[in-house]
Amino acid sequence: MNFDPQTLRYDDKGLIPAIAQDATTQEVLMVAWMNAEAVARTLDTRRVTYWSRSRQSFWVKGESSGHVQKLVDFRVDCDRDCVLVMVNQSGPACHTNRRSCFYTAIRDGAEVELMVPEND
Repeated sequence: MNFDPQTLRYDDKGLIPAIAQDATTQEVLMVAWMNAEAVARTLDTRRVTYWSRSRQSFWVKGESSGHVQKLVDFRVDCDRDCVLVMVNQSGPACHTNRRSCFYTAIRDGAEVELMVPEND
């Protein structure tokens, strides 16, 4: 049976959250948004493609930075309203040049920076 991206449950703007996870380490790298076309492009090219809400355009991860996300596995959650893209990430995933966008923890009521930007 072939997968149809239209079977996913998108919000009223036609978007679905996409969690990017490192396929090897299982580390959560980032969260972004996809529409049905971005889902189809990702599955077709195996290069993760998101929808940029601010630019209102497609965004192939790594297109400008070189920090490419190659798709390893594409998973749909039980409610079909969120997807998990398991990736091989080259370089940092975060636009701040950190490995993960989740580099800040709240511990004992204070923010703690868990990682510093990587040097390219």
